[in-house]
Amino acid sequence: MENETGRRRYTSLRRVSQAQQTRAEIAEAARRLFVSQGWAATTVRDVAREAGVAVPTVYAAYQNKAGLVWALADAADLAAGLPQQLDELEATDDPRRQLAAMAAYDRRLFERAGDLIALIRDAGRTEPDFADFYLKGRRQVGELRTEVFASWPDGTLRPGLDVPTAVDIYAALCNLDVFATLRVERSWSPDRIEQWWGEALARELLAPAG
Repeated sequence: MENETGRRRYTSLRRVSQAQQTRAEIAEAARRLFVSQGWAATTVRDVAREAGVAVPTVYAAYQNKAGLVWALADAADLAAGLPQQLDELEATDDPRRQLAAMAAYDRRLFERAGDLIALIRDAGRTEPDFADFYLKGRRQVGELRTEVFASWPDGTLRPGLDVPTAVDIYAALCNLDVFATLRVERSWSPDRIEQWWGEALARELLAPAG
């Protein structure tokens, strides 16, 4: 259908766009409230009020409060650039560059979604589904690191270091709590954290050159 000036009105696409915008506003409102006042203290009514929509609109968009968290968690990997990390890992066989790519992804993830990760981890103390979700995510990360480290030629890791231990050391160095300590308490920039992670991982995991 065209209007009087002959321009087509994309009414259906406009509705889709408006619905997506509403979902995004609801999700952002939920994120603010979950982070500021906690999972348990936040109700769907609170989220609706913060987003400026009716309560049924929140239920229609995300079904329930847990649905909001799942949507936010799914968005976290995209925000951190998971496809970018995989492309960088596949683009090189150099262990140092692969470690740098993984450290860069962790930096982006914690910088952009660290509050959500902490929220899910903390909510898991009372919500079994969240605990399972958090542990599943940790396992998936460990599996990727295992796959990368296991692909390296013999002699790449430091003498006496096996792949499972290398994965453990990585987890001890690059995690949300270390990022938060350096970023908040020690006032390190995200760039500095990423650079230190890359250097520390290479130093702790890789055999000395020559």
